[in-house]
Amino acid sequence: MKEILLSTVSGFAVGLLFAKLKLPVPAPPTLAGVMGIVGMFLGYMLAMRFGVR
Repeated sequence: MKEILLSTVSGFAVGLLFAKLKLPVPAPPTLAGVMGIVGMFLGYMLAMRFGVR
């Protein structure tokens, strides 16, 4: 849980910094893009859990 909280706070800080510096965000700018990344992560974790290679 600590890792999740720290990574969320770090990501939030980086997002603020990128906005302040007027740089493009190095991530998909839409919720659909973010959910695509989450889906890839979950698919990978599922494959590793069941030994799919």
